[in-house]
Amino acid sequence: MASMTYRAAGVDIDAGDALVDRIKPLARATSRAGVLGGLGGFGAVFDPRAAGYTDPVLVSSTDGVGTKLRIAIDTGRHDTVGIDLVAMCVNDLVVQGAEPLFFLDYFATGKLSVEQATRVIAGIAEGCKLAGCALVGGETAEMPGMYGEGDYDLAGFSVGAAERGTLLPRDVAPGDALLGLASSGVHSNGFSLVRRIVASTNAGWATPAPFAAGTVAEALMAPTRIYVKSVLALHRAGLLKAAAHITGGGLPGNVPRVLPDNTRAVIDARGWTLPPVFGWLARAGGVEAEEMLRVFNCGLGMVLVVSDPVAARALLEAEGETVFDIGHIEAHEGEPDVRIDLPEGWAA
Repeated sequence: MASMTYRAAGVDIDAGDALVDRIKPLARATSRAGVLGGLGGFGAVFDPRAAGYTDPVLVSSTDGVGTKLRIAIDTGRHDTVGIDLVAMCVNDLVVQGAEPLFFLDYFATGKLSVEQATRVIAGIAEGCKLAGCALVGGETAEMPGMYGEGDYDLAGFSVGAAERGTLLPRDVAPGDALLGLASSGVHSNGFSLVRRIVASTNAGWATPAPFAAGTVAEALMAPTRIYVKSVLALHRAGLLKAAAHITGGGLPGNVPRVLPDNTRAVIDARGWTLPPVFGWLARAGGVEAEEMLRVFNCGLGMVLVVSDPVAARALLEAEGETVFDIGHIEAHEGEPDVRIDLPEGWAA
């Protein structure tokens, strides 16, 4: 009987080793205070005290990129989905008042392409730099028979910290103002609907986008904005009461999550301009306004609750954010709620 090998079964250990060699400098470039050791151990070690914390509470998050990966795979655009992966995790940490400390990734594929995986992980490292957290490890899984040729999937895991007693939300009350931070596009939610809409128009990924410069793929693949540094600065200045990351569920599904009982967020959609990509998706797909708001961020990647909107806006704009005054908190009997006032023809 002929000798069997792992390589013949579809798993190339040498390719995995080559990938580790490629990504070691990428990970080292994200190192920060608190990291102990580097890639190669069985686990990553982090010292919160070395990162400046005296009595830290740890906050964790995990997420993926969703079917936006299908566009990346079909078009060969692998360089920015890693930023999306980091953003979806660290934006969920900062809304709780936590600073992202470190990040780990999981990359699974049928047959490992060192070049493809390196491009993806380079994007993860770039996202970590933008968030100020360290890429301390991860897992690359080569699983023949589980994925089609060229396919891969991603998952991300991040841990952050806040000093005890500083977690958000806190003290939200009627009369507080709502600020919205502009998104960089569709971010990483709703792409199953996006892909169906694009397919229904018979537009190819390489055709010019009718709603932005560049191709359809280039416009839709704009990476998710990472809000960590600006939102953390606002929180540390004592100006932030609550923050909602606008992901799956949109404004109606995410804003109430950070409100106390007996309050309602009142949002005026005239407070910001709907980016052209969302108007195009609504028209091309015949998507009703309520469905747009439940599926997409519609131009707002974060909603912040503040009591001093003037000071908060000034700080956020100094941090590079585009800020909109979008509403207020009012008293409301029962569970937290949101009301979104839409002008006639919104998204039409």
